Amino acid sequence: MIKHDTDTFIRTLWDFYSRQARSTLPWRAPEATGEFDPYKIAVSELMLQQTQVERVIPYYERFIKEYLRLELLAQANLETVLAMWHGLGYNRRAKYLRDMCKIIQNDYDGVFPLEMDSLRSLPGIGHNTAAAIRVYSINAPEIFIETNIRTVYIHHFFKAAKKVDDDSIKDLLVNTLDRSNPREFYWALMDYGTHLKKIHRGVNQKSTQYVKQAPFAGSKRQLRALILRRITKGELSVQELQKELKDTRLLGVLDDLVREGLLVKRLDSYSIAD
Repeated sequence: MIKHDTDTFIRTLWDFYSRQARSTLPWRAPEATGEFDPYKIAVSELMLQQTQVERVIPYYERFIKEYLRLELLAQANLETVLAMWHGLGYNRRAKYLRDMCKIIQNDYDGVFPLEMDSLRSLPGIGHNTAAAIRVYSINAPEIFIETNIRTVYIHHFFKAAKKVDDDSIKDLLVNTLDRSNPREFYWALMDYGTHLKKIHRGVNQKSTQYVKQAPFAGSKRQLRALILRRITKGELSVQELQKELKDTRLLGVLDDLVREGLLVKRLDSYSIAD
């Protein structure tokens, strides 16, 4: 790695951020104390998984208005939480959030844990999400890689490469991270990556982690969403669901939803788990 290249990269990144930072994103607003609430950061991080920022903003704002503090979400029934989540997709994330808050209430006296091991023990929290929560809430210099970060580093350092693995990107990230201000450094990466995706199509296809997402229409993801949306209005039997949805995958998807704890089965009927 040539120092001149990394110096140029860092100047380019901060120059872009100084001009086009998305400073109005609601999860970037500190509390009145100037601190960042890790609960709100966790909500935003789970919502943003595989979902575009523009779609997340109104859901995040409604969700936080309803569940301003984690204890409120911990006390909520899953049916209500899923109803608020409808349309955002990947409904397991809503259950993860509610269950996470229950665990924090019961096991951590309502105080959001910020140690990496504790975070990773929570439902739906892997290394990247745990690291992001620490970065954005307490300005910890953690290392994590996601799609916008890949876009930025591949664009600047791997233009001629056909395939780029995350270890190569991690090495660059370790050597360029602003450890005195990691929160804004990652904000800058996110904003710059979003910008690059719009003007340079296909950059992320060089990543060895790249997987093309299947269309939503007609997918099992769509069927899952339809089932959950319908059952949040009340318990339904298999016959009622099959009559309405007419899909041969129904029984298999219902079994998946029961196994994941989103639904419960009573005799031949299904309802939202609690």
